[in-house]
Amino acid sequence: QVQLVESGGGLVQAGGSLRLSCAASGRTFSTSMAWFRQAPGKEREFVAAISWSGATTHLADSVKGRFTISRDNAKNTVYLQMDSLKPEDTAVYYCAADRRGYTNSRPDTYDYWGRGTQVTVSS
Repeated sequence: QVQLVESGGGLVQAGGSLRLSCAASGRTFSTSMAWFRQAPGKEREFVAAISWSGATTHLADSVKGRFTISRDNAKNTVYLQMDSLKPEDTAVYYCAADRRGYTNSRPDTYDYWGRGTQVTVSS
């Protein structure tokens, strides 16, 4: 079992930066981690994923060049550094874990989810 808790969300102006954290506990060994987001009235959207070692990362096209995913396994934490934020980035951001260790973009392939943290970007 894996438990995930997101933090770091908030209100930021367009062009600003924010760093999200996801603290994991439980059996986290070999899990891949990912970030998804969901805006009101929209489906959950893939943002980024990272392998256990951190050697493999995937970013959605909409955030490439602006967001960076990383992890610190010593702290059991995954991060999402978000720069050059845009109003369309406004959403609830969720972290997820896949016990198989894959970096898939489909939300239904992830086994564990946090409750989410709100990110609001004002224009």
